[in-house]
Amino acid sequence: MQTSLKYLTRSEAVAYVAERGLIVTKGTMAKFATCGGGAKYQVFCGRAYYLPGDLDEWIALKLSAPRCSTSEVRS
Repeated sequence: MQTSLKYLTRSEAVAYVAERGLIVTKGTMAKFATCGGGAKYQVFCGRAYYLPGDLDEWIALKLSAPRCSTSEVRS
């Protein structure tokens, strides 16, 4: 039995993140893919593709803990 995975282009990945109320640009995602710090992705025919679960995992890792003040220590 095969499960059907929906791979997202970089533009679709940006829209997916935006649907969750967070802003990231296509250029920032490309920079993360080059320098590190971005979501896991796979390459097909020279283009990056993301899985929604990998984007959700990346979002969870990037979000800070809730804060009550800007003076609280950054995580």
